[in-house]
Amino acid sequence: MTRSFAPSGDLSSPVVAIACVVAALSFGLLVLELVRSRGRAAAGAGGGRGAALGTALTGALAVLCLLAAILRPVAVASRGSLVGPKVVVLVDGSRSMDLPGLAGTRRDSAQLALAELGKRADVRLSRYLFGEGVPLPADGQAGDPGGLAPAPGGSAGTAPAPGGSAGATPAPGGSAGAPAPAALAATPARGRPQRRSDLSAALEALARAADERPSAFVVISDGRLDRPGPEDTAAATRAALEGLDVPVHTVAVATESVRDASVRAVRTSGAAVAHQPLSLRIDIGCSGGLACDAVPVVARELREQGAPTTLATGTAHVEGGVGMVELGVTLDRAGRRILEVAIDAPDGDELPENDVRYVTLDVARDRIRVLHVAGRPTYDVRALRMWLKADASVDVVAFFILRTPGDEVNASSDELALIPFPVDELFSVHLSSFDAVVLQDFDAAPYGLTKHLPALAQYVDKGGGLIMVGGPNAFVQGNYARTRLARVLPVDLDIGRAPPDLGAFVPRITAAGRAAPVLAPLLALIGDEMPEMPGTNVVGDPLPGATVLMTHPTRTTASGAPMPVLSLGEHESGRTIALTLDGSHRLLFSAFASSSAGRAHGAFWDALLGWLMRDPRFEPAAIEPRGGCLAGEETALVLRPLAGQRGEARVTIARLGSGTVVRTLSARIGEGGEPIELAAGRLEPGGYAATVEIVPAEGAAGDAKGATTRRDFACERGGDEWADPRPDVARLEAIARATGGASVLPAAAGSLPLPAATQVAAERHVAPLLPPWAWTVAAAAALGAHWIVRRRGGLA
Repeated sequence: MTRSFAPSGDLSSPVVAIACVVAALSFGLLVLELVRSRGRAAAGAGGGRGAALGTALTGALAVLCLLAAILRPVAVASRGSLVGPKVVVLVDGSRSMDLPGLAGTRRDSAQLALAELGKRADVRLSRYLFGEGVPLPADGQAGDPGGLAPAPGGSAGTAPAPGGSAGATPAPGGSAGAPAPAALAATPARGRPQRRSDLSAALEALARAADERPSAFVVISDGRLDRPGPEDTAAATRAALEGLDVPVHTVAVATESVRDASVRAVRTSGAAVAHQPLSLRIDIGCSGGLACDAVPVVARELREQGAPTTLATGTAHVEGGVGMVELGVTLDRAGRRILEVAIDAPDGDELPENDVRYVTLDVARDRIRVLHVAGRPTYDVRALRMWLKADASVDVVAFFILRTPGDEVNASSDELALIPFPVDELFSVHLSSFDAVVLQDFDAAPYGLTKHLPALAQYVDKGGGLIMVGGPNAFVQGNYARTRLARVLPVDLDIGRAPPDLGAFVPRITAAGRAAPVLAPLLALIGDEMPEMPGTNVVGDPLPGATVLMTHPTRTTASGAPMPVLSLGEHESGRTIALTLDGSHRLLFSAFASSSAGRAHGAFWDALLGWLMRDPRFEPAAIEPRGGCLAGEETALVLRPLAGQRGEARVTIARLGSGTVVRTLSARIGEGGEPIELAAGRLEPGGYAATVEIVPAEGAAGDAKGATTRRDFACERGGDEWADPRPDVARLEAIARATGGASVLPAAAGSLPLPAATQVAAERHVAPLLPPWAWTVAAAAALGAHWIVRRRGGLA
C-alpha cells in the first residue's frame, strides 16, 4: 500500500497549472513589496523587522490556503505492483557461435550471459535468435518447451563444436513470451545453426512489430555480423531501429581468436563459361598469433567418380594477417560444377575445418558445341543437320561419309575433292571442346573410331553428352557392342548380330514418356500418336538407370519387355540418348508433319539436345538443400516437381568422388507441383549429387524407370561463419555507443543499465483531506489575518 496526495479529480491539468502560477506570482509580489518597505521607521528598526516578518508569514499562509481552497487536495491510497520494462534479448544464432569463446564455446558464453540477465527481476525479458531475416522467438511457450520454429531458408540452434557432429532436430514452432527468470538459463538455441548474422534485419523486424515496443535491446554476439557492416556501423544501426529511440546494449562472448589459417573468401571475376578461362580470387587469413608467410593454395574440381581434378595451384603471401592469390581455371563442361579450394595450413592451426572451402558454380555456355558425325547422306541426316545449322545457339561441326574405303574411284587421293575423315584429330585432340556428340548411322570399324571408343566413353563420364541415332550402320551393326562405349549407352547391345527390323511401325509412348518434360513440346504439337517409321535397329533391354520414353509396338527383348526405341540414360557426370530409328525426318516433311507445319521435328530435337545439356525446361523436377548444407547438421532437401506430374519421387544422394549412395528417400507427389521437403539427415563435408527419379503413378508400383534429374551440392563444416574466426568487439562497442547503450562481457550482463520498472495500480482509494467549505473558511481567515497585520505594519 502506497499513499500520495493529488489535486481534486474534477480539475483539469491546465487549471491546476494556472492556479500554481498565480500563487507563485502572489509570493513574488509579496516579497517585492516587503523589499520596497524596508528602511521605514528608522527609529524602530527592530519593530519594523517584526512587522515585516509577520506580514510575510501571514501572506504566505493566505496564499497557500487560497491555493488549497482552489485545488481541494485529496489523499490517494493505492495498492499495486511493479512492472518491469520489456527488454528484447537478441542472441546470435549463427554457426560462428560454436567457435571457442570466453566460457567454453561462444554459445556457452551466451548461455552465461542469459543466466546473468535472468537474475534481473525488475525487467521482462523476451529472447530471440537472429541470423537470417526475421528473428526467431526462443522463449519457451506452452506446447513449445524451449523450442523454436524453423524459418524459411534455415533455422537457428545449437551446433557441434569444431571437430564434432552433434545436433538436435528443430521442434515445432512457438511464439515469444515472458519467461520466468529461471528459464533464461536454458540453452539459447535448438536445432540447426544459421548461415548468416543479420542483426539489422532483426532490429528492423522488431522495430516495426505491432505489439509492445521494447524499452531496450541486449545483443549477445561475437561481433562477426553480416549487417551492420564494419563501415558506418553507427548509422546503419540507427537506421535499422527506424526512429525507435531505445538503447542497444551489447555482450561480447569472445575477445580473442583461435590460432588459425583459413580460406576466408573465394570470388570469381565475371561469369563462368565453359571452355573460357575464369579467374578465382582467393583471400587467405591468419589470426590468433599463428605465424604465416607463404601458404600453398590448390583449386580442384570434384568428379562423380575418382579423385578431384586439379585445376590450378598457387601460393598466397600473407602480410599483416591477410593474403591473396589469383588462380586461373578453365571448366570444360557447362552446368553446375563444384570446386574445392584448399590450403596447406602451417603447424599450429587449431581450426582445420576452414582450410577447405567448396564453391558451387553454374557454368554457362557461350554456344552449344556439337560434333555431328554421319555414316551416309540420308533424309534423316539432312533434316537433323539443317536443324542444327539453323539454330543460332548451336555451333555444329558436321562430317558426312560420302566415300567408303571400299569404293572404286579409279583416281589417286590427291585428285579427289573429298577430305579424309579426321577421326584421330577429332577424338583425341578436340573431343573435350564439344558439349555433345551425335553419332548417326555411323560404323565405328571402317573409319578408325573403334580405338577411340574408350576415350568417348570417358568423355561421357566427365560430363559430355552423346546421342546415337539409328540406321543400317548404328548400334550392333555399327560394331559398338561389347565396347567401352556400349556401357555408357542406356540400352543393352550384347544381343548378337541381330539385323535391323525393316518393318514399318508406329512407336508407342510410355507412361514415363507422357510424363517426361523432354517429350512435352512434341506431344503438345502432335498428341500421343507418332508418325509411321520405316524401321528400327534391334537392341536389348534398358540398362539399370535408363528411362524408356518410346517402345516398339510388337518387338520385345529377351526379357519379354517391349523393345526400347527412345531411351535416356545417365552415366557418372554425363548423359546419353539412344534413338533406334532413322525416321525422325517424318516429323518435318511428310503427310503426318503437315498438321504441325513441320515444327514437330525441331521441338523433338530441341528437347533431346536440351535434356542432354541439362536445360531446366526439360528437367522433371528441381531439388536443392533448404538454406544450404552444413556438415554434421540436419539437412533438408526441397523438391519442386513440375505441375501435372503424379506418382512417386525417388531421391538418391551419392557422394562425389566415390559414388557411394549415402541416402535413399521417397515421397508421393501430386499434380499441383507443390514443394516437398525431404529430411536428408546429417552429411559429412564434401560434394554430393542428389538424383531425382519421377516414377509415374501407373508405374510406381513396379520396376518402371521414370524421368530423372540431378543436382550437385556441397556441405561445409563451418561455411562463411567459420571463414574468419576473429571476434569483432569493436563493432559491438560501436553499436552500443551509437544508441546510448553499454558494452560488457557475459559475466557483467546482469549489471547492464536497463530502464526502471513502472508502478501499476491494482486498487486505488481517494479521500479529501478537508471538505471544500473548510478550505474556503481557512482561506478567508488567513486573508483577514494578513490584512490586519499589513494595516498595523503601515502597509496599504
